[in-house]
Amino acid sequence: MPDALDVPLTPSSVPEPPATAVQLNHTAVLARDRRLSAEFLAVILGLEVGAPFGPFLPVDLGNGVTLDYYEQRDEPIQSQHYAFLVPEEQFDAMIARLEAVGVTYYADPNHTEPGRINRLFGGRGAYFDDPDGHNLEIMTRPYVRP
Repeated sequence: MPDALDVPLTPSSVPEPPATAVQLNHTAVLARDRRLSAEFLAVILGLEVGAPFGPFLPVDLGNGVTLDYYEQRDEPIQSQHYAFLVPEEQFDAMIARLEAVGVTYYADPNHTEPGRINRLFGGRGAYFDDPDGHNLEIMTRPYVRP
């Protein structure tokens, strides 16, 4: 019996999964202090930090996806953008939690409209930085794409 690695793969030999089969399961988020950053996100979004999994500290987003915080103390953290589709009825509470912890939110991704929200696509949205400078976004309606 041939080893699976010895069998050449061609587009016709690999069954194509249905479009709904590919889903994001998790992604690693670099942080100087994984606990601080994971707890920050969990508090703002009204979620909980999970149990450590190896070097990762997960925040379960509730849709089968986790953000797995990983500490990187010796190198600069490259800012990334993470956008969260949130329920309309929870948006005001998230804004209130940002205000309670003294984090400025903005209507735009470039952070030029402090203390304001946007109303894109008939919903509401805001941008803010996490402790490591990641540009986080909360929005109540997904973007309408062409």
